[in-house]
Amino acid sequence: MNDKLRYRVLTGPDDRSFCERVSAALDEGYELYGSPCITFDGKGPVVAQAIVLAGAGEMRRQNDLLRR
Repeated sequence: MNDKLRYRVLTGPDDRSFCERVSAALDEGYELYGSPCITFDGKGPVVAQAIVLAGAGEMRRQNDLLRR
């Protein structure tokens, strides 16, 4: 069984660490979902990026068919 979430939102300061987390998720089979968002929290920029597991929709359809 795959324990990976099909949908995640990564958030954090707009820095190298955030970019590394997004890159690691892409390496794990996630794909970017939509555009990144950026805001300011009074200290600095904060970014968010939604990601989805590649093929997650197809995997769910197959699992639903197996349960019938």
